[in-house]
Amino acid sequence: MVGKMNKKLMIATLISSSLLVGCGDKLSGKSAPVSPLVAAQPVTVIDYQQGKQFVGRTEAIEDVAITAQVSGYLKERFFKEGEMVEKGQLLYQIEPAAYEAKVASAQASISQADANLKRANLDWERGKSLLPKGSISQSEFDRLTADKLNGEAQLKAAKAQLNSAEIDLSFTRIAAPFSGRISDSKASIGDLVSPSSGVLTTLVSLDPMHTSFNISERERLNLGIDSLDGSGEGRGDVEVLLTLNNGKEFPHLGQVDFIGNRIDLNTGTIALRAKFDNPEQQLLPGQHVQVFLREKTPVKMTVIPRRAVQSDLEGDFVMVLKDGNVAERRNVKLGTQTELGVIIREGLDASDVVLTKGLQRVRNGMAVRLEQTDA
Repeated sequence: MVGKMNKKLMIATLISSSLLVGCGDKLSGKSAPVSPLVAAQPVTVIDYQQGKQFVGRTEAIEDVAITAQVSGYLKERFFKEGEMVEKGQLLYQIEPAAYEAKVASAQASISQADANLKRANLDWERGKSLLPKGSISQSEFDRLTADKLNGEAQLKAAKAQLNSAEIDLSFTRIAAPFSGRISDSKASIGDLVSPSSGVLTTLVSLDPMHTSFNISERERLNLGIDSLDGSGEGRGDVEVLLTLNNGKEFPHLGQVDFIGNRIDLNTGTIALRAKFDNPEQQLLPGQHVQVFLREKTPVKMTVIPRRAVQSDLEGDFVMVLKDGNVAERRNVKLGTQTELGVIIREGLDASDVVLTKGLQRVRNGMAVRLEQTDA
């Protein structure tokens, strides 16, 4: 009897437990899905100068090899190798004695020719007065006329000879044709130099300096170089920035001052050249530099962090935060990467806020939760 009662009590307990469990499930139900946790950042608007970087090489505007124009022994040198020299500064002196003698001889020839001409003029004037009277014959007067003309020619020849001698004498003084830095001397004092003896030294101008580089036809059109004429003048609004090999920017901006007249068929590029002020002589001829050709006037562009951009079969897109913390997809067109982020050329407004974190679970139209940031 007692065994049957214990058995009934056990069954009742099991049934009660089952009922309680079933009621608990109905009361709690399934948990609601949690919105993705994300971070958001407003779009940044920057002043941007569109441009492109190229490899360039610096060149001196003036680069000359100094040579002797006359023969003679080198008498003196008036510069220190490697120093800056001024235009007109005396560099070399060739022994001038022989050329001074030629000048003196030419001056004497002029005096003699002048005296002969004066005598011929007097004879001609006298003959001119005697001819009507019949005191001299026509043939005699013709001879006097020929002597007069010959005297004039002799004087002109003597003057030309003097001019040539003075030019040769001036060539014994070799001066700097422009201001710049001079190289080492290839000739020593006492050497016999001549036009055929080769270069005495070289001289290059350093301020301003040229930088040459090449750009493609597409870049020429995109940057508005096609609106400039061959000397770099015109409606184009571009400037040039140099970066030196140590990574530092050259402090002076340059301007395009030459554009080639044809596209290279092998490379598809056109030659450009820019001019830079170089008062500190930081730039030297033959130096490799990075040339950044850019628009002179900045334009407003929207920028976002690169991590906010996603890609799929439709292209690049971002998720924008809308009212009610709802994510919305925006297809965008990317521009250049900058220090502040990637430029968005199309698809965003300056007032938009983009999602930058937790994007893996976010879908278009989905509600999201924003991270709490420190105030």
